[in-house]
Amino acid sequence: MISQAIEQFKKQFHKEPLIVSSPGRINLIGEHTDYNEGFVLPAAIDKKIIYAIALNDTDTCNAYALFNGEKASFSLKDIKPGGGWINYLKGVVYQLQQRGLEVKGFDCVITGDIPIGAGMSSSAAVEGGLNVALNHLLDFKLGRMDMAKVGQLAEHTFPGVKCGIMDQFANLHGQKDRVMLLDCRSLEFTYFPFEFSKEYKIVLVNSMVHHSLASSEYNVRRAQCEEGVKILREFFPDISSLRNLTSAQVEQYKDKLPPKVYDRCRYVTQENERVEKACAHLQRNELKEFGELMYASHEGLSKLYEVSCPELDFLADLAKTRSEVAGARMMGGGFGGCTINLVQTERVEEFTAFMQEQFQQHFGIIPEVYVTSIQEGANVLQPTVAIA
Repeated sequence: MISQAIEQFKKQFHKEPLIVSSPGRINLIGEHTDYNEGFVLPAAIDKKIIYAIALNDTDTCNAYALFNGEKASFSLKDIKPGGGWINYLKGVVYQLQQRGLEVKGFDCVITGDIPIGAGMSSSAAVEGGLNVALNHLLDFKLGRMDMAKVGQLAEHTFPGVKCGIMDQFANLHGQKDRVMLLDCRSLEFTYFPFEFSKEYKIVLVNSMVHHSLASSEYNVRRAQCEEGVKILREFFPDISSLRNLTSAQVEQYKDKLPPKVYDRCRYVTQENERVEKACAHLQRNELKEFGELMYASHEGLSKLYEVSCPELDFLADLAKTRSEVAGARMMGGGFGGCTINLVQTERVEEFTAFMQEQFQQHFGIIPEVYVTSIQEGANVLQPTVAIA
């Protein structure tokens, strides 16, 4: 991918580029908790977006997407939402400008191997990669959490998805063979070694249902959670989000909440409790118990939060029948995308063949399967290394 990006950049723009690698992410547990100021447990992975990029001494930003062969440009003087994938670049540039930073025109080629709509947050990888590139080229001296916030706001204001901070955080803070417990309220985080990386692989099975968070009910779920907080504040005046509540407290005032709002609040509070338990199991190398929490997470996402779909439920239920799988659940915003499975290394091929065969029999399509590893976050690659 790096060689392709360099070759295409030279062909399009006739100069030497800077190379940036920007990963997708997985999330072992803690879904739809980030915008509720809760806990998440993500990691950066070896699927990535690659930027070849250089400044161009103009007021125009030019981008060429290798994944679809499209070119797009926009002026730094008048940035407005619109235009599909270029929206993510526009959003980052606009938010950098809102911070009072002087962004200059650039040329870039973008490629990558993160499957679009599979729940690995290709959007955050696009945002994070451009953040890192411009921070380096223009010496903005932004910290990684600052860049994560820029990416999050970019997604809020241009594609219009009111996402939490997890995706951008994981993209920028990833470390090899380590997962991260992020407190989405304080933004404090702790690294945990993923001790099972030799015995177990993280395998993603694609439901082949393309999801679009902006056109789904993602923003509706956020509004329902906020409605629950508003109602429950009558009984708990100091709360600012569902993070401040336990599942027992939500249960206590069940009759005060509309049924759907109750379900959403119940799921989020239970999921926060699951993440904290999951970290304790990681520290004690208790993979079986960790996996059981993953299954419980999927059940909540499907039944209480209602962001699953028949294909995801089928894959999660199927994985539960396999002795080589320690745990599985849907991952990402939902309404499509992938399940994440912890699979014994020596049986990954057997697992893959079984899942593909069963899914094809049921839905008439063979699902894509991705065996991933936990890697570093978004980084500038030295040009000499990149060219080699």
